[in-house]
Amino acid sequence: MAKITFIEYGGAEHVVDAENGASVMEAAIKNMVPGIDADCGGACACATCHVYVDDGWREKVGKPEAMEESMLDFAAEPKENSRLSCQINVSDALDGLIVRLPEFQG
Repeated sequence: MAKITFIEYGGAEHVVDAENGASVMEAAIKNMVPGIDADCGGACACATCHVYVDDGWREKVGKPEAMEESMLDFAAEPKENSRLSCQINVSDALDGLIVRLPEFQG
């Protein structure tokens, strides 16, 4: 299990417990974190679970694969540290992960 901190655009923080094997998006939905819409339910078919991974975590989270890269084109204001939270799998190595939410989802 890992603790993940979601930081809303306005600064409000939500620290949640995420089960190993779940996605970061699933942890957000399960814990009713505002700002993660997840319209496609985690199928990497939209960009409504877009997050910005804090710089200290980018290497551990890894880079997006080709399909995710394509979907990030639909995200509002994508950056170098953009990821779709449905494509980040929770593990003990991500305990303490910090992600920030965009002002609005694409």
